[in-house]
Amino acid sequence: FPNRKAWWDEEHIVGNYYTTRYTDAWDVITKVHPALPVLEEQTVAFVSSFVNSSLSESIQEAALFNVSTLRSQTVFRAADGNMFGWEGIADNIPLGHGNCTHVWNYELTTPFLFGELAKTMRHVEFNHATNDRGLMSFRIGLPLEEKAQELEYTATDGQLGAVMRFYREWQLSGDDGFLEEHWPKIRKAVEFAWIENGWDGDRDGLMEGCQHNTMDIEFFGPHPELQFWYLGALKATEQMALAMGEKKFAKECASLFDSGSKLTDEQLFNGEYYRQIISASCTKEEIPPGLRAGYYEPDVDVNNPNFQLGNGCLTDQLVGQNMAHILNLGDLADPGNVKKALESIWKYNHLESLEDHLTTTRGYALADEAGVIVATWPHGDSPDIPFPYSSEVWTGLEYTAASGMMYMGMRDEALQIVTDARNRFEGSRRNPFNEMEYGNHYARALASWAMVLAESGFHFSAVDQSMEFAGKEGTWFWSNGYSWGTCTISNEEGKTRVKLEVLHGEVSLKQFTLNGVGIKKFKKLQTTRQSEVLEFQL
Repeated sequence: FPNRKAWWDEEHIVGNYYTTRYTDAWDVITKVHPALPVLEEQTVAFVSSFVNSSLSESIQEAALFNVSTLRSQTVFRAADGNMFGWEGIADNIPLGHGNCTHVWNYELTTPFLFGELAKTMRHVEFNHATNDRGLMSFRIGLPLEEKAQELEYTATDGQLGAVMRFYREWQLSGDDGFLEEHWPKIRKAVEFAWIENGWDGDRDGLMEGCQHNTMDIEFFGPHPELQFWYLGALKATEQMALAMGEKKFAKECASLFDSGSKLTDEQLFNGEYYRQIISASCTKEEIPPGLRAGYYEPDVDVNNPNFQLGNGCLTDQLVGQNMAHILNLGDLADPGNVKKALESIWKYNHLESLEDHLTTTRGYALADEAGVIVATWPHGDSPDIPFPYSSEVWTGLEYTAASGMMYMGMRDEALQIVTDARNRFEGSRRNPFNEMEYGNHYARALASWAMVLAESGFHFSAVDQSMEFAGKEGTWFWSNGYSWGTCTISNEEGKTRVKLEVLHGEVSLKQFTLNGVGIKKFKKLQTTRQSEVLEFQL
């Protein structure tokens, strides 16, 4: 302090964004103090509209309390305006540098509250961290010009998830120039999956290659969590390719998606949930550079690797499908199988008490507390050495599973999972504003915003200028990263009335949808500005 160093690099200073806004402390006082009444009024309006909405209380708490992480030392904005984040922070040092792609993959709060900041993260991922091969470093070095690609490894989930995250930022912002600028690297990042002996080297839509991931190891053979990220990335890329006029590439992505979706159900679904098929697609020596970090097993036997999932039931096996729901990309696999897998996660991984559960690594939940285990082996066929962290409880994965359940009609189970998580952080046992994992104020816990989206059914596209909610009566909070407000849905004399109030920013709509109720297509573009209300009926 006061200089912002480049991660662990003492030699380089990347600076703080606030120094570009203010010359000194006195400048801060003279500019901010007069604005405090307005800033406080806006803050109160945001919180009041959120907590007075029809969102369930446990969802309100999980989403709102975790927003505080964005004001913790986990996050900073460098002088160049780009947003950066650690994974979390210890008592006196930060942990997990580099906007870790496979952790920030789960973070959903920034894009729906601070869209421009989210766009800077996508810019850094594709413009700086992705090399000419299409490999995206999963920990991005600083300073960007010298060290962005310093880590020569990619994470399968982080890279493919980044493609979906870019699609999200494009849809929420409607910024076609943003897509055009980054499209060449987006395409390369997707094509990287198809390199010889790579993730999907045979281009059948099912990834069999060596896949580094958020468990800090490599999975060998088709794996549900990574496969659903792939399917989601293919769907998102198809839409972006069409927007860029690349119909042939869009068709290629669509064909791979169709094949991959079918193979996912045929080969990975075991009748209860999606499991991993442990297999080697090539020898260890044939694995392309950058795919295998080998942190836990440097001298791996690819035909008999340790640290695998196998026939286990993974809590975030459907995280890519969950993101597809959020992005309105539809089903990535058979919805009947998806729902059955969610039911199995509830059946096998949710425990009402952890008193009889052995946590072999870190204990984030214990004793009589309820929680969802990262993975279980219901049929007693756990690998001798399963993947790390499998016995732990992570709120980021709990919110992922719960929001997936909410989308698939399992409302009671979803709310119970969120309630259980928040009961563990009710203030006497743990800090209610600090859901930890690898450090305090952990970025993955910002997946909690998914519950807001899932319960309200909110979708927004600035590209199509459309908004959507579930057709449920109530007053629902909404935000798209650039504006926010409430939407009140009521039934009067057999007619469904909609009152859309904009409390910050403005929103332009050509179409409004209430699922299960109807679609309102406006005769002309409807632009509603701050403090204005748009009312109509379906």
